[in-house]
Amino acid sequence: MTGQDHAETWLTEAVRRVTGSPTAVRSLFPAVGREVGRAALRPEEDPGGLVHGTVDDQARVLIVSALVSSLADEPEALARELRELYRYGDDAEKRGLLRGLVAVADRAPDPADPVIAAGLLAVRDALRANDVRLVAAAMGPFASAHLDDHSWRHGVLKCLFVEVPLAAVAELPRRTDAELLRMVADYAAERRAAGRVVPADAEALLATGGGRPPAGPRPGEDTGAGGRPPERARPTDAADPGEEA
Repeated sequence: MTGQDHAETWLTEAVRRVTGSPTAVRSLFPAVGREVGRAALRPEEDPGGLVHGTVDDQARVLIVSALVSSLADEPEALARELRELYRYGDDAEKRGLLRGLVAVADRAPDPADPVIAAGLLAVRDALRANDVRLVAAAMGPFASAHLDDHSWRHGVLKCLFVEVPLAAVAELPRRTDAELLRMVADYAAERRAAGRVVPADAEALLATGGGRPPAGPRPGEDTGAGGRPPERARPTDAADPGEEA
């Protein structure tokens, strides 16, 4: 049996076991890397796996999806498993859990949903990290769907500060707004004033407006006018430990 055959057989069995017994995820999740490998999925264009992930990321996404399906009618139990996978996991396991949150990204926004709360807890913690792979994984489809505007904007700034490609940010064109563009423009101006290079991703975002013309504020959205001062470009604000979902 080749290494690829072993990886596929092991993953198929892991998904089957989690589907039948959700708590099996606790022993299977840590084993993923040694069983399927850790290589980048697209090494030529994304050698660090920041944008497209790694082989073990992909496997963990499938395992989390099986867990979500198995506990579809038990949100409290699902939330508990997600929290514990993140809390007790190493960096690779945390990254896999963050990418696996795509399986719950389409849940209706609801502050009382424990699954969304568990996902947001993980995302906010990852955005406080210095591991660029965690930051990249945090800004996926779940964050795009559920992270509040303030935290999401600062997540984008964090990506620029730690040199995570903005291609890793899910739905960047949809969520880019005038306030984010102002923050990025301030960041670029500060770097130029200090004689430092402005990241190409920042220049591209400002040039294209995130892929569409800057939109005006949405009804009820605070952009600083007549309210609090506009946000400063401080990436550490992306995940304020005191923020609520």
